Amino acid sequence: MRTEDFKYDLPDELIAQTPLKDRDTSRLLVLNKETGDVKHQCFTDILEYINKGDALVLNETRVLPARIFGKNKDTGGKMELLLLERIEDDVWEVLAKPAKRAKTSKTFVFGDDLMSGEVIAELDEGIRHIKLSYDGILEEVLDEIGTMPLPPYIHETLDEQERYQTVYAKNSGSAAAPTAGLHFTDDLLSQIIDRGIKVIKVTLHVGLGTFRPVKVENVLEHKMHSEYYHVTEEAAKAINNIKMDGGNVICTGTTSVRTLETVTDENGTVHAGCGHTDIFIYPGYKFKIVDKLITNFHLPESTLIMLVSALAGKDKVLNAYKEAVEKEYRFFSFGDAMLIK
Repeated sequence: MRTEDFKYDLPDELIAQTPLKDRDTSRLLVLNKETGDVKHQCFTDILEYINKGDALVLNETRVLPARIFGKNKDTGGKMELLLLERIEDDVWEVLAKPAKRAKTSKTFVFGDDLMSGEVIAELDEGIRHIKLSYDGILEEVLDEIGTMPLPPYIHETLDEQERYQTVYAKNSGSAAAPTAGLHFTDDLLSQIIDRGIKVIKVTLHVGLGTFRPVKVENVLEHKMHSEYYHVTEEAAKAINNIKMDGGNVICTGTTSVRTLETVTDENGTVHAGCGHTDIFIYPGYKFKIVDKLITNFHLPESTLIMLVSALAGKDKVLNAYKEAVEKEYRFFSFGDAMLIK
């Protein structure tokens, strides 16, 4: 299986640079994974495809304003850090730019000395381990000195930081948003709940994998970075009950898919737990729990387009993407949505 098999042509002008004024007014492409048939609707029409007794699974991770800019304490040389994952206490895995300046024992200061960081380990591909020092609560310091870590294909400034958060974001720790959830509003979620649909929350903190392209020719040689997940006893029990009663499990976003497929055994039973997952889902994978997926449109040759191809079939997905391009859908993080049913 070759990485280039998941390539498609996308004009730059279709890459959404800013969110829509109203979250739920995005377009919705509905793909039937059995037939390949495609329908074009509005995101609020999602209500047609979720029934009483189904489970809608959401990733309630919250994005940290994790991009911080500073300078070398001694030389004044500029440094940009992207906080990826807390290792322990105030030791973080970060992406450093320029990495060549982030040498072991070097100290950098950020936000008019509100925070400092000492490099304690150098890893490959610009990754460093840094010990942070600050007064107070980290999240409050980052709110003051940090910016949202928008993907590199977004070149516009985000006027409202909360537009890169889902309305249900709760557990801080992500370096990127679970963007399929950006389409939901509180009102739309209330309508879903009122229809007897169970809304279930899980957590997966989105990390480095979001920013890393697949660089190998053979898909099977790609190594996924691990990300922290947490599924509560309550969530696991609720999903298992819904499946036993014949309901569908509808995941919002690839992060929810990866979380559930990590904690589900070969018999289709979901188990509570927390830890790190590096699960890599690509065509040929047999899904254990997920029935339907609400997602955005993904980058060519990415692990995410491979995941949706595993669920619906590569040819069907690429044909749907081709039609989305022809009809000028908005792509990627702030773009339109897709339902695979």
